Amino acid sequence: MSDQVDDYFGTLVPDPYRWLEDVSSVETLAWIAAQNELWNSFIEIIPRRNWIRERLEELYDYQRYSMPYRRGERYFIHLNDGLQDHYVFCSRSSLDGELTVLINPNEFPEDERLSLAGTSVTDDGELLAWATCESGSDWSTWYVMDIETRAALSDTIRWTKGGVSWKADNSGFYYTRYDEPEEGQEYLERNENQRIFFHRLGTLQEQDSLVYERPDKPEWMIGAYETEDGRYLIIYIYDTNLVRKNGIFYIDLLSEDSQVVELLGDFDAGYSLIGNVSEEFYFRTDLDAPHDRIICIDITEPSREEWREVVQESEEILERVSILNNSESLILQYSWDAYSRVYLYNIQGELQKELEFPSQGTIWGFGGLQSDTETFYLFSSLLHPGEVYSYDFESGESTFLWAPEINADLSVYEEKQVFFESHDGTMIPMFLVYSRDIELDGSNPTLLTGYGGFGASMNPWFSTSRLVWLEMGGIYAIPCIRGGGEYGEEWHLAGIKENRPVVFGDFICAAEYLIDEGYTSTPKLAISGGSNGGTLVAACLNMRPDLFGAAAPAMGVMDLLRFHLFTVGWAWTSEYGDPDDPEEFKFLLDYSPYHNIEPGIEYPPVLISTADHDDRVVPGHSFKYGARLQAAQAGDAPILMSIHSRAGHGGAVGLSEGLDRTSDSYAFFWQILKMDE
Repeated sequence: MSDQVDDYFGTLVPDPYRWLEDVSSVETLAWIAAQNELWNSFIEIIPRRNWIRERLEELYDYQRYSMPYRRGERYFIHLNDGLQDHYVFCSRSSLDGELTVLINPNEFPEDERLSLAGTSVTDDGELLAWATCESGSDWSTWYVMDIETRAALSDTIRWTKGGVSWKADNSGFYYTRYDEPEEGQEYLERNENQRIFFHRLGTLQEQDSLVYERPDKPEWMIGAYETEDGRYLIIYIYDTNLVRKNGIFYIDLLSEDSQVVELLGDFDAGYSLIGNVSEEFYFRTDLDAPHDRIICIDITEPSREEWREVVQESEEILERVSILNNSESLILQYSWDAYSRVYLYNIQGELQKELEFPSQGTIWGFGGLQSDTETFYLFSSLLHPGEVYSYDFESGESTFLWAPEINADLSVYEEKQVFFESHDGTMIPMFLVYSRDIELDGSNPTLLTGYGGFGASMNPWFSTSRLVWLEMGGIYAIPCIRGGGEYGEEWHLAGIKENRPVVFGDFICAAEYLIDEGYTSTPKLAISGGSNGGTLVAACLNMRPDLFGAAAPAMGVMDLLRFHLFTVGWAWTSEYGDPDDPEEFKFLLDYSPYHNIEPGIEYPPVLISTADHDDRVVPGHSFKYGARLQAAQAGDAPILMSIHSRAGHGGAVGLSEGLDRTSDSYAFFWQILKMDE
């Protein structure tokens, strides 16, 4: 401990574990080693651990395909034969044609701990840009391949945290980057002043052309892509001081002066460009429409009086839109009660039909080029592994392509959606999956997981690893709490900044519902969550340590007074609040997990997970939270930390490590919840 005390607007706030923010210091490294030794001594003696790990491997040993997509005369797909650490990126000349391996990350040098971080194929299917990341970091390095010959070109682009957008003539691509961080600060230094560059193939990165920058707005997050017709460069601007509001600028690439036009520069709503038909730009927006709608702006007459509504706001939540079928059709993907619904419209905004699916569940896909007359989608639910289909616009029919063959009998389980009343009377949906022979006697081990932030929806999706939990006799529960996007932007805004306690209250009410309805009881109830979900779990544990039998927060934002000082943490002030604002500081201090640990409380067993190369939510958050919780613990229950080495925000590099992490977590719950009884 240290005597560090900070003065926030006259309020003195102790920070006794500030020294743990320096992840490379001798003292911190010794502390990490001691924590991992404590964790290993606990986990290694659990007899069920080996069975869990072996069963996970058995279940994952099946061939898995991603959705394909077409560029030129080729289809592209990610494939895993079963137990490969990484998916392999392949091409084929037809949907059932022979696969050609383009990038096999399983052949990367093991000591470099590289993963495939991104791919981008030119519209004619001739060139591939692909990126790697090291040890799970968000930093990526881009390379280029000639797809026909599979020959590597000389191009290398470093210090990016985003994708690339090819120029229509294949001469190069646009990308965004930050300045190279100081040596030793790669995973801590604030990432600011994001800029757009154009890289011309065959040249050095140092020769790349600066396209756009805003040094007067260092905290703007910037993205860029070229429209399919090659006419415009679209510039997305995200002002991190605003909640879900953005600007959209463009450059007419055929114009001699090539000036940046601030088409949507008021930052009054969220705007997402769907595509363009000549000078008509189609947007999905929540302007005057919390559930989103589609508008069209003719950039030759851009005044608001000339904007045209194409599809009006619905009771359902509009999540994604695609322009396809030679720019004649719109595919609209909606959500209601977190289930997917998909509709086909023509480009004029006239409804053609609703698409049908096997049952209620989650739909991903319907992407592609505006010229594509064929598109692909994936259907999944809690007990429905991802089935991949193609949709043909000419026939109006879907065709089943493939589905995985799981080594488990899924018919013995049941998935269910329930609704529970939260603390303010709001009804919250929750998904449950469990064995059909369950008895509602309060004896069932239950894992309650959540996220509740950034407008992210908890749609029902299939998880192979979740099957092991079910085979262990457990119930899995996923509530759609506020802060997410299940019911649109209003649902999200109800859980940000000073409203964050609403989210925690929703999650606590979900736990109480499961107990009241006989699904489980406190000694049998565990809570878990990652990233913002880790923050959720830690905050709820502080508020109700008596309610839970175990907790496992992973990679959480635990210090809400200092999160904005590291890497991209400043981008979250619109969600959590700004610690440098005297009014927002007050509510941040009230619910910051690190600052609300009470000494002398008997906390249940806790497993805190993080990774030493996490450059999104830096590991100092979990280090400080874990150290303080260990010091405050008044009971005998263990407070344990699992600190993953040379791994990033995902916590693992490759499938094998991921199965190790999952088996350790499940073994922890097995032991603590007494699942052998």
